Amino acid sequence: MAFFTRQFIRGFSSTAVRNVVIKQVTVIGGGQMGAGIAQVAASTGHSVTLVDTSEDILKKSVKGIEGSLKRVVKKKFADKPEAGEEFIQKVLQKVSISTDVGSAVQSSDLVLEAIVENLKIKQDLFGRLDKLAPAHTIFASNTSSLPITDIASPTSRLDRFGGLHFFNPVPMMKLVEVIATSSTSKETFESLMNFCKALGKTPVSCKDTPGFIVNRLLVPYMGEAIRLHERGHGSKEDIDIAMKLGAGYPMGPFELADYVGLDTMKFIIDGWCEKEPNNPLFQSSALLNKLVAEGKYGRKTGEGFYKYK
Repeated sequence: MAFFTRQFIRGFSSTAVRNVVIKQVTVIGGGQMGAGIAQVAASTGHSVTLVDTSEDILKKSVKGIEGSLKRVVKKKFADKPEAGEEFIQKVLQKVSISTDVGSAVQSSDLVLEAIVENLKIKQDLFGRLDKLAPAHTIFASNTSSLPITDIASPTSRLDRFGGLHFFNPVPMMKLVEVIATSSTSKETFESLMNFCKALGKTPVSCKDTPGFIVNRLLVPYMGEAIRLHERGHGSKEDIDIAMKLGAGYPMGPFELADYVGLDTMKFIIDGWCEKEPNNPLFQSSALLNKLVAEGKYGRKTGEGFYKYK
């Protein structure tokens, strides 16, 4: 009887997400990433509810979305200002805001989390939402570094859980990493891939491994650039110029680290090092640790490897 019950539940879980077309989206987190995802989803005809802890944060998010849309309109509707204004209003009408996450997920096809990179906070959130969201609702995290399997662990919908890693700035960046865990169903994965395509993005399939694809290659690259400089084998400026002119990169590794945020970079490296302490690619550096300890995180604080006015 127990075997029959397990088989029935497994079959029901898989069926629940079969052929689901994602139309109603709840984005949790009104920061730059969450607002960007909400903007893109609303721009492609999806109904979006943007959730955060306060009305003030959400009003700032909507204002940011409106400003971003105005920049889009300047290029897209350069000769048709009235059509551009109509487009902005149409997109904004697709976005609603809420501080009540429980009610926001009631009619969602997809709940996408874009909050602080803290495993416990993410687990607590999804553990709570698992009891409130409809059975067919797919859960996804926009994490850039934490294992999706760990984030999903408090829920009973492991087959309906995946990762959607967007890149900043979301309206401009075409790539989305779609992460499947060992428990993610084929139907869920296909729904997430189709959703990204509907957004006009290019999705790539990733396994639930540290850093997925982009950060797994990018973070160790930036880390080795720092170590190269620490060894006295090149100045920051020369290393950046070399990678821009020699490898065709739009930014050098130090410029990129400052753009990403040195605190974010350190957080990612420290997390990976904890899981794989003997991996030389995941070792931090004295210079990076020093800058973060001094509050020099890069562009967002006005100083990192370089100074910014």
